[in-house]
Amino acid sequence: MAQFDFAAALRWARFDPGTTLARRPDDELSFVGDAATAGPELLLDTCVYIDGLQARAPSVVADLLKIRHANHSTVAIQELMHTVGVLDPKHPGTRMAVKQIGAVLEGMPSHRVFEPGAETAGRAAFLSGMLCRLQGYQKGNKHRALQDCILFLQAQKAGFTVLTANVADFDYLLQLVPAGRVLFYRC
Repeated sequence: MAQFDFAAALRWARFDPGTTLARRPDDELSFVGDAATAGPELLLDTCVYIDGLQARAPSVVADLLKIRHANHSTVAIQELMHTVGVLDPKHPGTRMAVKQIGAVLEGMPSHRVFEPGAETAGRAAFLSGMLCRLQGYQKGNKHRALQDCILFLQAQKAGFTVLTANVADFDYLLQLVPAGRVLFYRC
C-alpha cells in the first residue's frame, strides 16, 4: 500500500482563502460550446452518465464523447452502484434503470477506468474538509464534496479535464486549485 505524505499535503494546502467562496459568472468558466471540439482527455463526473441515461444532456456532450477520449473514475462507479442500491426494487422503473446503469458500467473499457491513489484520496479529503468548512456544507453535502474532490484531483493528476454539469461545486474547486481543468455543460 502506498504511504500517504501528510507533510506534503499540508504544504500543498497553503491556498486556504479563509473565507466563503462565491460562484463566478458563467463567462469566467469553460463551457462546452455549440459544437464539440478536440481537446484534452476527459474524466466524466457521475452526472454525465445520469444525464445521458435520462436524455437530459445536450447533444453536444454526446458529440464531444465521440471525438475525445472519455475516462472513468471508480468514484463514478461507486456513485452509480450506490444509486442501484438505493432504488426501490418494487418500483416499476427500477428494473430498467438497473439494466441501463449495468450497461454503462459494463461498457467502460478497463484501460480507461482509473482509481485514485492514497495521495489523491488523502489530499481530496483535506480539500473536501476545507470546502465544507468554507461553504458551511452540512452532512448530506459532505460526502458529495469528498467524491467531487477526489474526481477533481484525480483528473488533475492524470492531466484530464473533468466534464460535468455541476457548475457551483467545481467552480469552488477551481478557485481553490486553479491548476485543475473543468469543462461544464448545462442540461
